[in-house]
Amino acid sequence: MVNIPEAYNQLDQWNSVMFLYDSALKEIRTKIEILNGEFVHIFGHTPIEHIKSRLKTPESIVKKLKADGLEVTIDNMVEKLSDIAGIRIICSFTQDIYEIADMIARQEDVTVLYVKDYIKQPKPNGYKSYHMVVTLPIYLAHGPVETKIEIQIRTVAMDFWASLEHKIYYKFEGNAPDFLQAELKACADMVDMLDAKMFSLNQTIQEFSPEPRTDKKD
Repeated sequence: MVNIPEAYNQLDQWNSVMFLYDSALKEIRTKIEILNGEFVHIFGHTPIEHIKSRLKTPESIVKKLKADGLEVTIDNMVEKLSDIAGIRIICSFTQDIYEIADMIARQEDVTVLYVKDYIKQPKPNGYKSYHMVVTLPIYLAHGPVETKIEIQIRTVAMDFWASLEHKIYYKFEGNAPDFLQAELKACADMVDMLDAKMFSLNQTIQEFSPEPRTDKKD
């Protein structure tokens, strides 16, 4: 049985760790907003529609550790899980995703641990998104602490699809009927075509140069 001092110590550790993750989210969000502002300054338009961030709940963390066959400890939580702190960047076009990812990776104090490109290699159900797991230092009184963040970058259309897939997954506890899975995959194919068409249309708009006015005043 856990004694009182040990329980307080665990609570203090938990609060300290979650403070780090929360601080990391604020730090990376600020970086992304600055990069977005620079992009607007240079190219005259914004590649980012909006940014979402979240911290996993204690219940979700415990569930994930148990699902992975790990003992529920703070050490395992920090070392084995990469998505406790997550930020999602929603952009207009697929091509923007890679530009944003590259800008983030070039930050001097950001270390990319690994990348999962579900755009070039979608999941079997049609899921598409670009995932980066990075660390960045959080500067505390005693020095910097490298903290992990998962970054997901996707288009508006991909995000809409993923939101629906998430609802279906939890509604049926991961065992959706075959016809729903087939419909979801068909929707993913349509999302892919929509993203390509919207990008092509945007390119046409950007390249369009109206004829100069030739009307003369009397």
